[in-house]
Amino acid sequence: MKKTLSLLLALVMVFGLAATTAFADAAEETDALVVDTCILKEADDNMINNYTLLAVNPEAPFVDADGNAVEDVQLNTVGAAALINWLLSEEGEDLAANFGFEEYGEYLFYLKEDRPVSEAEIPEATEETKLIRLSTTTSVNDSGLLGYLLPIFEEKYGYEVEVYSAGTGKSIANAKMGNADLILVHAKKQEEAFVEDGFAYTLEGMESERMTYMYNYFVLCGPSADPAGVKDAEDVLAAFKAIADGKYTFVSRGDGSGTHTKELSLWPEDLGITAEADSFKDYTDWYISANAGMGACLVMAEEMGAYILMDKATFLTFVANDGVMG
Repeated sequence: MKKTLSLLLALVMVFGLAATTAFADAAEETDALVVDTCILKEADDNMINNYTLLAVNPEAPFVDADGNAVEDVQLNTVGAAALINWLLSEEGEDLAANFGFEEYGEYLFYLKEDRPVSEAEIPEATEETKLIRLSTTTSVNDSGLLGYLLPIFEEKYGYEVEVYSAGTGKSIANAKMGNADLILVHAKKQEEAFVEDGFAYTLEGMESERMTYMYNYFVLCGPSADPAGVKDAEDVLAAFKAIADGKYTFVSRGDGSGTHTKELSLWPEDLGITAEADSFKDYTDWYISANAGMGACLVMAEEMGAYILMDKATFLTFVANDGVMG
């Protein structure tokens, strides 16, 4: 009897250990997220994504969120000029152009051939000019570019850069309230309106208020199964039509960002999709307006098996981080 009990106990211990090991292995596999979202359309001429620097005009007609005039706005024009001139210097542009290649095996950003290049002397920071407020798009932030560039600039010249990161629309609105010394964004029409309304000025040595110096490509991403057949579409416009025709889930930034602005230009005109909620009220079974940043929207698209338009740099960072956005 004792032998039988000992044998049973041994079997329980063996099978229990095996079950525990199997459970641990399964849990480990579950924790190791495999990103299913993939690039299905890229390098289309309709998907070029230009990035522009603008120095905020200290004499601008600043307003609060309700449109009321804001008085006594103090801008750090010296610091803004220092950062812009460094970003447009040979050192700054080379760093941006080579960012990510070693890690991802491809370039995340490219320099425009007709870009402005600065040879201006960059002053060391003082107590009065030390803090620089940069209002920018989530694309250059979520991609890791700013996290790479800014510490180099700060250590070399003694400045501290405070980053406000949101969609281009919100970043520009932040600057219009007097809360930024410079902006780095990627929506031409919104940038031109910013200039026209008197919120930017031409930096010494530059030819215009808008300093467009680098670019990458928006990419149309989606589930690897690609139920809409986006990958085989003739171009990105045909791909967007296929998504709409089949009512396949699409996650839109919906936040007035440069990415959102580009997305709106790619839908078939007869759909009538604009930034206004009423324009897509009949499409809410497949068109998801998230009103969120690029990283959050990408995580949402991954979870929903949805299509999404985004900048390539952020996508590559997302994949490299196993589907986690910091």
